[in-house]
Amino acid sequence: MDTPQTYDVTKFERPSVTADVVIFTVLEAQLKVLLIKRKKWPYQDSWAIPGGFIKMDESLEESAYRELAEETNVTREQVYLEQLYTFGDPGRDPRTRVITVAYFALVSADQLNPQAADDAADVGWFSIHDLPALAFDHPKIVSYALTRLRYKLEYTAVGFQLLPDLFTLHELQNVYEIVLGTSLDKGNFRSKLRKTKVVEMVEGRRDTGGRPARLYRFRDDAVAEIKARRLFP
Repeated sequence: MDTPQTYDVTKFERPSVTADVVIFTVLEAQLKVLLIKRKKWPYQDSWAIPGGFIKMDESLEESAYRELAEETNVTREQVYLEQLYTFGDPGRDPRTRVITVAYFALVSADQLNPQAADDAADVGWFSIHDLPALAFDHPKIVSYALTRLRYKLEYTAVGFQLLPDLFTLHELQNVYEIVLGTSLDKGNFRSKLRKTKVVEMVEGRRDTGGRPARLYRFRDDAVAEIKARRLFP
């Protein structure tokens, strides 16, 4: 029987663990993903989602935030972060056996200006519909993250993370249509939105070139998880 004194940690093989992050934003009327260009082997000069190896003294989430800061200068205060899935195909990394815990993050485009840090050669936003060739199994991870985002957009208030603090209802519907990849009926969208009670009108209007549009914000006390599935569309 093993005890703390007799347990042999070398009895079992120990795979490495990484944290990778798929960051989405809506920019130039497109859903975009933040990618970094790798500096080192493997896949040197290839584009990839930000990520890296987890340290022994940090949590998974802490590792995800650290890698974002190190590779893109994005801080935890600027993004919404949620654990996505664990990917562990034995051949996914040519260096060794690597399991990655993937996250997806959402950010309003007005909140940050990412820059390549020491661990990356370059960084940039890419349309989800026009991605470059990606390193490792990152195409699979990005695809999974997009499916999760669309699913959550239908029954939670997570979409507000892609908007500035104040927005018009037209801007809100625009974000939903861009992410879902489909047109939504304006009347039906606003009717369902009123029923959720997740937004509130604020003072002021925005000049849209025609009649000034009313401004709204996400209610701080609103219930994020809306129980009715398929709320949008």
